[in-house]
Amino acid sequence: MKAPDRPPKPAYEVDFPIERVEAEHVSRREFAKFLCLVSGGMAAGTGWVAVKDRFAPPFKLSGEIHICQTRDVPIGATHPFSLEGTKMPFILVRPSEDEWFAYEQKCTHLSCAVYYSPVSDRIECPCHKGFFDVRSGRVLQGPPPRPLHRLDVVVKGDAIFVRERSHA
Repeated sequence: MKAPDRPPKPAYEVDFPIERVEAEHVSRREFAKFLCLVSGGMAAGTGWVAVKDRFAPPFKLSGEIHICQTRDVPIGATHPFSLEGTKMPFILVRPSEDEWFAYEQKCTHLSCAVYYSPVSDRIECPCHKGFFDVRSGRVLQGPPPRPLHRLDVVVKGDAIFVRERSHA
């Protein structure tokens, strides 16, 4: 039986013959080059973050910043806010009549947004089930490695202010 006639190969295939098996094959040398490139990129990125953190200190508040009025936050509720000069989200929590707490609204594990649960009276991270104490910000359960960054809350009459935490 005679084999069917195949159409002639295009000129580029005649000049540069490439077998499909050879085109999909990755040699150990090519793979090692790729690993070195990726590892070098990760090392450079880690170095950049370390240098940036060393020479660009984190944002610090100066003085007291007005956030809202006491009537704006019912008992068992929160009030989201951000501060001028930073894009960091914060939450003001009012668990009871005379208790006020302000925290960064980012989990210390992978920066997921946290929220206050009045039912369990704790701050929760829905991403990986991290839980924080609403009164101190310390980790109660889960993978977060550090407590939430906390601001001091100052109540003056009906006005709510926040300031950098005093470590006295």
